[in-house]
Amino acid sequence: MNLDSTDLRILHQLQQDGRISNQELAEKVALSPSACLRRLRLLESEGIICGYRAVLNAERLGIELEAIVHVSLRQDIEDWHETFIKKVQSWPEVVTAYVITGASNYVLRVQARNLKHFSDFIVNHLNRTAGVTDIRSEIVLQKIKERDELLDLVVRK
Repeated sequence: MNLDSTDLRILHQLQQDGRISNQELAEKVALSPSACLRRLRLLESEGIICGYRAVLNAERLGIELEAIVHVSLRQDIEDWHETFIKKVQSWPEVVTAYVITGASNYVLRVQARNLKHFSDFIVNHLNRTAGVTDIRSEIVLQKIKERDELLDLVVRK
């Protein structure tokens, strides 16, 4: 789907406020409400918009620790990758997981209530997973940038 400037304005507004009414969105992007809704539904059906969500404040919810965890696995165990992925899906502490190239197989972004909770996760869950050979953790001291907005990358093609 080729995005025009109106589509990009719609996406920008929704990234600023996902709860904006169609009427207000239409006004902000200079469309009639029916034309705006048609474009919005098309963006959803094409998979450009893949959902709406609330952004939660981890600190206010008692989540005090975030870490980046590099994990290496033995690859001679049958279904090692699929088994690890299933484990990762079951751990609520893992909020983001990547398969990567380089010295380790995976990078996990882990959130925990505190250091004790994080330590328990590492020792009693991650470290006990079959095939894990190496775990390297880096505690996040301060988040200096976080973006969910992709439009700058699309516009700069």
